[in-house]
Amino acid sequence: MMDRTQDYVVHSLELHLFFARIMKEHAYFLKAGFLPPNGNLAKEAEWFLRSFESLLSRSIALSDHVARCCVVESGELFTEFTDRAECQTQRFTGIAINRGLTAREKRLTCCGCDAEPCFSPALLRQVRQLNRDGLRLADGLISFKERLLRSVNACCLATANYPLLLAHILREARHYRAHLTALEEGDSCRCQEINNEELFWNQIMMEHALFIRGLLDPSEDALIDTAGEFAADYKRLLENASAANDKTMRCGNVLALTQKFRDFKQAGVEGIEACRIRSIILPLLADHVLREANHYIRLLEA
Repeated sequence: MMDRTQDYVVHSLELHLFFARIMKEHAYFLKAGFLPPNGNLAKEAEWFLRSFESLLSRSIALSDHVARCCVVESGELFTEFTDRAECQTQRFTGIAINRGLTAREKRLTCCGCDAEPCFSPALLRQVRQLNRDGLRLADGLISFKERLLRSVNACCLATANYPLLLAHILREARHYRAHLTALEEGDSCRCQEINNEELFWNQIMMEHALFIRGLLDPSEDALIDTAGEFAADYKRLLENASAANDKTMRCGNVLALTQKFRDFKQAGVEGIEACRIRSIILPLLADHVLREANHYIRLLEA
């Protein structure tokens, strides 16, 4: 049983292992979506990409024999497709990716039941600084995303990314910041309101289905229909919770639905990497949404 300090260290590092990667990839997708007149915005996105790569690198260095096996082995940090997705996406966009981070995550040794991690005062100090730096970076990225969304909605900026996608990644950045703030105020991520967490991730899953539907080639009729069905399923969950004026959504069908959606996403990554699916979905984006489904499944199974 972990004490409060150990709980703080473990959950802080696990949060960064997942979300620092998600944030760096958001910055990557933003940069890839800017048009030539917006080189200044591309440079800002590049700065956030490299800053979150650095934060992730520090998190990996501190996480060996500390992060729990349920996280390291969940498929939320990397999948069997991640390395190839990064290689292909780097080739398609010309934007460099620090692929060494994925290799290092694959080598992480989790904290098993037979080994007690060492929570030294030095580790605690490093994690506290990591959280401060993460909050600062998250605040900056949130401001950047807010500015982009305002500009797109005011028709002052054109980008290859949907306005809904900008709102989506903004919501995820705020979620990351909320978890970090809770940790710094003395709560662990596990103490977050579970039902609110499900509401959040059900909306994220619904939007993933909408993005997949909209980024597939119009000729991919069957895949488009399936993505639309998943979007409708998650929308019904959200509407039912709203109609009942109740945030309780914890039922077996949510887990079953998300497992089915995860399988659909996994088949999508395989098809995109093998050039069997026609779309404008970057391989790394396909792997990105698969990892988020794996993360949600771990939360539902906890």
